[in-house]
Amino acid sequence: MASKTPVGFIGLGNMGTPMAKNLLKNGYPVIATDVFPESCKELQDLNALVVDSPAEVAKKADRIITMLPSSPDVLKVYTGPNGILKNVKKGTLLIDSSTIDPAVSRQMAVAAEKMGAVFMDAPVTGGVGAASLARLTFMVGGLEEEYNAAQELLTCMGANVVYCGQVGTGQAAKICNNMLLAIGMIGTAETMNLGIRLGLDPKLLAKILNMSSGRCWSSDTYNPVPGVMEGVPSANNYQGGFGTTLMAKDLGLAQNTATDTKTSIPLSSLAHQIYRVMCSRGYANKDFSSVFQFLREEEGQ
Repeated sequence: MASKTPVGFIGLGNMGTPMAKNLLKNGYPVIATDVFPESCKELQDLNALVVDSPAEVAKKADRIITMLPSSPDVLKVYTGPNGILKNVKKGTLLIDSSTIDPAVSRQMAVAAEKMGAVFMDAPVTGGVGAASLARLTFMVGGLEEEYNAAQELLTCMGANVVYCGQVGTGQAAKICNNMLLAIGMIGTAETMNLGIRLGLDPKLLAKILNMSSGRCWSSDTYNPVPGVMEGVPSANNYQGGFGTTLMAKDLGLAQNTATDTKTSIPLSSLAHQIYRVMCSRGYANKDFSSVFQFLREEEGQ
């Protein structure tokens, strides 16, 4: 089938690997690469074609998805010596699902356009679990006439695909979401900690919060207190999930964009500071819900 032509996938980390696997499950041949070759093994075992560089992917595919950790990684993968834009074919659709500065997304769109390609930003929410289950939410920015072509691929990996507007608006939506997520998680951790100090059973307190006006995603779906919920990072010594380093990075993006737009974000600024301190105190590789453990440690418990 014409629609099942190969799809390039660059960035096979905790999120990229399950996303690429869902493309394979939907019958799309995948041409993949990652800066760490060992990350490609799982996809290779599922018959994906693994190549050496983003430039090689661009030679072989005219639809390419990237899922990378940061703005510098995106710049390197697209515009570096072995980058996508070295070999990109005219008419290629480039979809970046990394969470980066909206200004970098706009920069990549201009660079792609000069080569006759189309760039769209499509960051995600939902985390590793949603990536595995193809339940991600994609927030898409770019040319509206290209949205249907992007949607065809994104619906293989997500439950919700939302068109946000011009290039960069997908990133804007993602940054705003994660800003609220960080504030909500810190608030939930503080609340649970105070309740426990006041003698409340944590499971009971969570139950009350979740039937009351304080309920939020961090309390009812991703509770930060060990023993309250199963199947979340707090039940596994905060392993897996969404790393503290990545949350600090996203809050840094929020800070930068707020400065650029002269927007006041006092709670987000404080959240950014807290997550940066956590990174320097041994929490960098733990899930961001480990802020509960951090608060307990700060008070000597």
